[in-house]
Amino acid sequence: MIEVNNLHKSFGEAHILKGVTTDFEKGKTNLIIGQSGSGKTVFLKCLLGLFTPDEGYICYNGDIYNDLSADQKRNLRQEMGMVFQGSALFDSLTVEGNVMFPLEMFTKQSKSEMQDRVNTVLKRVNLIDAHHKYPSEISGGMQKRVAIARAIVMNPKYLFCDEPNSGLDPKTAILIDNLIQEITQEYDITTIINTHDMNSVMEIGEKILFLKNGHKEWEGTNKEIFKTDNVAVTDFVYSSELFKKVRQMYIEERN
Repeated sequence: MIEVNNLHKSFGEAHILKGVTTDFEKGKTNLIIGQSGSGKTVFLKCLLGLFTPDEGYICYNGDIYNDLSADQKRNLRQEMGMVFQGSALFDSLTVEGNVMFPLEMFTKQSKSEMQDRVNTVLKRVNLIDAHHKYPSEISGGMQKRVAIARAIVMNPKYLFCDEPNSGLDPKTAILIDNLIQEITQEYDITTIINTHDMNSVMEIGEKILFLKNGHKEWEGTNKEIFKTDNVAVTDFVYSSELFKKVRQMYIEERN
């Protein structure tokens, strides 16, 4: 579980995060949504320890990050997996090499132990025969699955995903959403996803945090978001005709 209390972050005169307080439960897919410039990326980087908050604190399973020693912070970071927006695979490494990279960098496992772990996670993301292919030889959806395999290869307690569906067709995006949710539940991970994809909100939004101008404007589930009367949320969610129709269906059912 991750607890966030009164988080503030500024860059010069630009006050980006303005007292955000929330929590993210393990075993659930926690989504962060909001318009561009709402503070989502800065918030995610604070959670990853890449930015230091000016005020407030972040607590990981009971441990306040700022109170940890340098060694404890380093150990905590090794418990974090990250899926980047563009997958961020190494073009010069095979699929197997990309997934094995964190094990080679941060563990003292034997070659056979690393190989067994790589085989396990590649099988889990349904990439059984892609070990020796390079990123340029596989599809965007397969690249994303490699990125997920690499993110979970060290059995992280926390999984962070930045726009995991970016550049994918709708069908593949749903497959990636479902895969992330399945892995979250199977491994009881605290998963946090930055997204603009409202299909992701509908499909896997077990907890949704809506940021606006650096503030927590709203939070709830994917069922509750279609019932809220918060104007900022409804303006964001129902910017398309499809979601306007979905909201109307919820209103009619409620009445």
